[in-house]
Amino acid sequence: MKIKKIVGKKLKAIRLKSDMTIQELAESSRVSSNMISRIERGLTIPSVEILMKLANVFGKSINYFVEEVSTTHEIVHTAPGGRDTTVYEDERNMLTESFTSGLRDPQFMSFLCTIPKGGMSGEENMYHPGDELIYLLDGRLKVTIGRETYLLKAGDSLSFKSHLPHRWVNVGEDDARVIWTLSPFTTI
Repeated sequence: MKIKKIVGKKLKAIRLKSDMTIQELAESSRVSSNMISRIERGLTIPSVEILMKLANVFGKSINYFVEEVSTTHEIVHTAPGGRDTTVYEDERNMLTESFTSGLRDPQFMSFLCTIPKGGMSGEENMYHPGDELIYLLDGRLKVTIGRETYLLKAGDSLSFKSHLPHRWVNVGEDDARVIWTLSPFTTI
């Protein structure tokens, strides 16, 4: 199936399932009703920016709109070394292994993150919709949420509302290994 048709079909289905008119979706997403209509009819491929605006209305990632059902599953089992990985070669300088990659329309994202000594989320605070859970397997991680700072050690967990400004840094002598879970599915 062509990408235009996949995106259009999924957008229309989720809009109707949410009992929304095209006009209501246009107002919520700040995408024109004409553009939404063209997307739903498979006449155009939306830009990433437009797709993100539409996805946010429904609490979905943009992956929801572009993955074919045949490439996703209702059950995903992975062994170490078999997970989808992402390497961030920026100030975060970390490796993530997804526990949820391949799961059809996940409502959460969970991954194993390895953060080298000194690795950080960045100089600025981040914030996004949803909830976040950090479970530290190894190392030491300093997490600042609003004006509060938490120094996590192996075995500690921290849950919080992700709309609060937050940032983190590995303050240990070794790699920090973290199980990170975000809900709803959020791109990092």
